[in-house]
Amino acid sequence: MVKGFFCSLRSGITVSAVLLFVQAGDPCLQAQQVYNYFYRVYFRDKGAADPSQYNLSGLFSRRAVGRRARNGNPDPDMQDLPVNRDYLDQVTALGFTLHCTSRWMNSVLLKTEAPADTGPVSSLPFVSEVRLVKDPAAKGLFRDKLDLEPDQGGLSPYDRPMTMINALSVHNSGFTGEGVEIAILDAGFTGADRIESLQPLRQRLGIRGTYDFVKGNSFVYDYHYHGTAVMSVLAGSVPDLLSGSAPGASYWLLRTEDPETEFPAEEDYWATGAEFADSAGADIISSSLGYFNFDDPSMNYKYSDLDGRSAFVTRVADMAASRGMLVVNSAGNERDSYWIHIIAPADGESVIAVGAVDGDKIISDFSSAGPSYDGRVKPDVVAQGVSVPVQFDPGIVSRAAGTSFSCPVISGLCACVLQAVPAAMPADIITAVRSAADRFLHPDSLYGYGIPDFTEVISGLQDKLLRKPVNEPLVFPNPFDSEVSIVFTAIPNKLRIEVFSLSGKLIFERDLAEYISRSFILADFGQIQDGVYLLRMSTPSGIFTKKIIKIGNRP
Repeated sequence: MVKGFFCSLRSGITVSAVLLFVQAGDPCLQAQQVYNYFYRVYFRDKGAADPSQYNLSGLFSRRAVGRRARNGNPDPDMQDLPVNRDYLDQVTALGFTLHCTSRWMNSVLLKTEAPADTGPVSSLPFVSEVRLVKDPAAKGLFRDKLDLEPDQGGLSPYDRPMTMINALSVHNSGFTGEGVEIAILDAGFTGADRIESLQPLRQRLGIRGTYDFVKGNSFVYDYHYHGTAVMSVLAGSVPDLLSGSAPGASYWLLRTEDPETEFPAEEDYWATGAEFADSAGADIISSSLGYFNFDDPSMNYKYSDLDGRSAFVTRVADMAASRGMLVVNSAGNERDSYWIHIIAPADGESVIAVGAVDGDKIISDFSSAGPSYDGRVKPDVVAQGVSVPVQFDPGIVSRAAGTSFSCPVISGLCACVLQAVPAAMPADIITAVRSAADRFLHPDSLYGYGIPDFTEVISGLQDKLLRKPVNEPLVFPNPFDSEVSIVFTAIPNKLRIEVFSLSGKLIFERDLAEYISRSFILADFGQIQDGVYLLRMSTPSGIFTKKIIKIGNRP
């Protein structure tokens, strides 16, 4: 039995196979000693590396190759190549231990037990900059972004986060994120291997893999419950208590945040996690993390750094987007603190930054304010981030508050959008989400473009990307191998699909009392016998029948 109570949070499969796609030196290395000092070293170039000597299949998984090709990146460029191995050997020979690298930023994170003389590293001809990004400074007195805090707010219906953005209509139409992979970057996933709300996900092997870029191993079910709570918003299901935004998606659980400290080194972990997600073939990065102040105040960002071009993690996030991944990030919980503003990487031009409203659509007092320093509308959109049902302890469903939880509401529905409109690119989705929000014509610094309606997101993208038939549904390809796409002249609203053999035997049927898409995909037909079948499509506007031909079955 899973019980409900109210509180507030502010703020299977290992990846050994996928690590084959991450070049040597890229994954973080297991720490056997206590390292107190971390240094980020930027290289000037990648030596004599030549992108033409590489192909994507040698660097990335098959899913990643396909995603990048669809996004217009069929060939690797210099930023896709790993950092130069000879450069790594020379800097580590000076007494430093390698933690991880970033191919996109052409940087390396080094560590030492005691303070190091960085002069010899800086003097190397291929080094452009050395920056201290972690030291033994005492834990800062600022509010921890992962803290659990009491909340006296009222309860809204458990499915209010979904109904507010019209997600139930999307889910009822069969779009639950199936076939889409989401990488969750967070501080830990304590209990995610045990809690009831994620049992359906575990049973269908929906966790694609795990990795801890802080410690350097594949175990993530420890350290903190924050990622577990975020994951439950995405994939959880408890009748009448919790309804996830993308229950059909698959997930990568990547630990990139160290909850014991707050230093810029965590941006390096985030970068390595994002690059791993790219290599593994993830479609979406959902990050309920952000950076602006640190335990050593000398390392703090200034508001002027939130211009979409300056913060390390923001530059990485925009690079991830350029590789075909959609990046969705919390706007931050800082409007009731001295900082007030959004946090990095929410300032990214290609990042959907998500603020938080309550169940009555009123902006929360903590949701970070925009705009970005250079004047762009931020946050991009808002979703419910107060009284959001989550689970992180077995047997208990809690209520959570924070942009940490409005973020997965939006990122999960974006996965549903990708399922409904596979041709949509990240830039297409960002534009559609903004355009379908209720303040699109009059955005502001608190709500951004407002609360999006995801049925409008899907219809807007389909109007842009799908060919519209004139008189009757378009069925293609025909003949087909494993799946058939159907495009209707208008949204059917209700839909019944049936497939019969020529002898009249019913092979497939699907009855949808609500259907908000102009397209339908008949999938998983690869194993049926080759031959001619009758496809019948029943909508309120009429009944249409087409002959379809199945070919190419493999014994």
